[in-house]
This record gives sequence, C-alpha cells and structure tokens, in this order.
Amino acid sequence: MNSDINLVDIRAFVVIAELGNFTQAAEALGCSRSHISKQLLSLETFLGVTLIVRTTRTQRLTDQGESFLLQCQQALHQIEQAVSMTVDSAERLKGNIYINCVGGFLGEEIVVALVNDFIQLYPDITIDLDFSSQRVDLIEDHFDVVFRMGELADSGLIARKLMDIKNCTLASPNYLAQHAIPAHPTLLNRHTCIVGSINHWRFAHKTNTHESVEVAIKGSFRCKNGRAMKLSALAGNGIVRLPYLYCAEEISQHQLVEVFQDWHIPDTPFYVLYHKDKFQPERLKEFIQFTLDNFKSYLPDL
Repeated sequence: MNSDINLVDIRAFVVIAELGNFTQAAEALGCSRSHISKQLLSLETFLGVTLIVRTTRTQRLTDQGESFLLQCQQALHQIEQAVSMTVDSAERLKGNIYINCVGGFLGEEIVVALVNDFIQLYPDITIDLDFSSQRVDLIEDHFDVVFRMGELADSGLIARKLMDIKNCTLASPNYLAQHAIPAHPTLLNRHTCIVGSINHWRFAHKTNTHESVEVAIKGSFRCKNGRAMKLSALAGNGIVRLPYLYCAEEISQHQLVEVFQDWHIPDTPFYVLYHKDKFQPERLKEFIQFTLDNFKSYLPDL
C-alpha cells in the first residue's frame, strides 16, 4: 500500500459502508457529515475508483467498493488485534527482561539470588542475565536493565544507587613477609600488583580528607574477575584491590590483610540503570521496584 494513503480515511469508508448512512457514520466517528464526505472523496481520488455510489436519498457499494471493504475490514481487525496484544503485553506481568550485570560476587551471588526470587513470584516473566564485563549500550545491545559499578558518565538513562561498595587494598601475609610493606601508596610502583580493569588506583587519607593520591600500578597477573584476583592474592602473587564483600571471610581469617592503615580507596557506588520510558512495561516496572525494595536484604551480614 502506498505510504501516502490515510488510514483515517479508510476507517471512515468502512464505517460508512457498514452503517449504510453518512449521518450515522458521522455520529459514530464524532465528526460532521461534510467532513466524512470529504474523507471518502479523498480516498476515492487517491485510489482512482468510486467506492460508493451516492445520491441525495440512497447509497450503494460498487463492485470495487465491496471488494475493498472486505479487505479493509480484515486489515482493521488485524490492527485492532495487534493493538490489543501490545497493550495487554505491556500491562500484564508477562514477557522477557534482558539484564546485563557485573560478574563476581555481586552478580553471581547477590543479583542471581534476587533474580531467582523475582521469577518465583512472577513465573510468567523470563529473564536473560548476561555477565559481559564491557560497557554496554542499553538500546544498541537490547538490554532493559544494567547493574553497574563506578561513577557514571552523563547519559539519558535513569540511575538508582543500590549501595556504596567498600574497597580494600590487600595482600597475603606470605607476600608481605617477603616484601617491604609499602608505607605510602606511591610505593606501590615497587610492588607486584594484581590488576583488574583499573590501572590507576586512587587513595584518600583517612583523617586528612583533603589529601589524596593516584598511583599507576603494574603486575604480572591481569584479570577482570574478582574471584580470580582474590585467588591470586591468596597465592601470594601480589597486592590486590577488591571490594570487601568479595573477601570478608579471608580477611576475618587473616588470609588477606590490609596493606595501609592511614589510606583507603573511596567507596564505589553500585547502580541499577534503565531507560527513561513513560510507557515502561509493567514487568520492567515491577522488577525495578523489586530490586530497589529488596536488594540490600540479599547482602551478607558483615
């Protein structure tokens, strides 16, 4: 069908044909009789055929009009079904949610537990959970929700903070026994570090809040997986920077110890991000609200 044709004119034609009267059709569509007559004339002019023969007292469909009416009725019915299904899909707690999330303890333990409980509550909702570590574009990569650590670049997304993550600079007692314990973060360049996704570590003084320093670090082991970094530190392969959540048990058992007493790494915010969308599906609204209401209850008691 030509893209210039007016669907409103087609709808007017169908109503006129079904009711058999211009006045009744105008009342049904909430417009004047002259307006609906102009719509029919516009459609006929576009098609180059007469659809309805009309006089001052009567009207009848032409052969072309009868054929066109049947096909238009079928098409309009399909459109109404599509609209109904789309609205129903958006309003019902049913369908799929695509989520991207950081891996490690936060993703694999906390977010997975949250997701499992959510789909227990709403069995008609399915969730695709992706642990790709690279930054994703929600629109281009077809994600509905993203869980992300760190400060966020300005964007058109809505970001809701779920928690602040405490970070630690750690090493095994065995490593520290074999190397001089650095008295200041700048001395880390003399040490082997276990490197994740960040090559520069920023520190702030615990008591002098105006004093901070950023250090370029290097190491023989690089990995963006927190569990692998922790295992490397436990093996004595260097100094590591990790969220406290990832290694609370190893710290309590003195398998890993804090390197600095006077310096700390600032907390890292953890967010859930999603699109600005005033027509957001109910399933997505429900998941976001469930996350905001319940996320902290999944955190271990530390």
